[in-house]
Amino acid sequence: MKVVRTDSELQTPQIDQGLLALGHQLVLLPDGVSESDLIHAVADADLLLMCYTPITDKAIDAAVKLKGIVKYGVGIDAIDIDAARRRGIVVVNVPEYAEETVAEGAFTLMAALAKKLLPLDRQMKAHGWAWPEPDWLSSDIAGKTVGLIGFGRIGKSMARMAGNGFRARVIAYSPHTPPEEMSALGVEQFTDLQALMRESDFVSVHCVLNPETRHLIAEQELRAMKPTAFLINVSRGAIVDEQALVKVLSEGGIAGAGLDVFSNEPLTLKDHPLSGLFDHPGVILSPHLTFYTREAMQRLETETLQRCREILEDRPVLVKSADSRLAAQTGLAHYP
Repeated sequence: MKVVRTDSELQTPQIDQGLLALGHQLVLLPDGVSESDLIHAVADADLLLMCYTPITDKAIDAAVKLKGIVKYGVGIDAIDIDAARRRGIVVVNVPEYAEETVAEGAFTLMAALAKKLLPLDRQMKAHGWAWPEPDWLSSDIAGKTVGLIGFGRIGKSMARMAGNGFRARVIAYSPHTPPEEMSALGVEQFTDLQALMRESDFVSVHCVLNPETRHLIAEQELRAMKPTAFLINVSRGAIVDEQALVKVLSEGGIAGAGLDVFSNEPLTLKDHPLSGLFDHPGVILSPHLTFYTREAMQRLETETLQRCREILEDRPVLVKSADSRLAAQTGLAHYP
């Protein structure tokens, strides 16, 4: 059978070699492939693997033999789920492979911002030393308030690290999470997002991107934050109104941000809506790689190959995601 994998810059040798060993034809497409080239490649494909490339209704409708779409990752916002459902094409992701990994990445960004690690590193490399002057005065995490937006697998891991690990007060905004689920982990539930923004010394984003959460953090939410507070986003760039974030940061409305995700990826040093953030001393930029560890990639590739085999062999496909867009599937999909 023919398998198309997009975003080939992300190397997945276990997946590629596994599919070839099973006798399948594998076509690799680069990040940024045009819709027309994608349509041409999937026209006779049995299976489509994607990570970042948008999978539009036109591409899905052109793929007359397509059995399934596998997101080798978590977020499914780039896939037209409704178009796939109309065609009876199963869509599956790999939601558990990096829940601890990404939470570690978010916590690393938070700690680096609190301790001013990047400005200190630049100072040391430029001048060899830094004396204890007010510019270098950093912040504890213990005793501070960490506000979580979203309380899924990654959010829960972040809550444990901040609360149990660093003795921070942890609060969370997650409208679809029962309050007892939060309180069992020592987390206070906030039903008012702006109230959470006002209370928090660190705000960390851990929700999925969907129509409900797009620009959930807009200018009014950012302006509700303390001028000493930091925003961390390792989820999806479009959950934050990025232009409002640039504006608030430039005006000193918040102290800084740690960003691993962006609406328009990749970033560029010039001629990108967020290029100005490269020069902001309170901003840490990461290239959407908080998931990228040896251990997480091993888990991702192993499970992705399992889902591929289920689809190609017409077996029931295991859907582990709690996302309602995937949980609503019928037919070949089954759930743990």
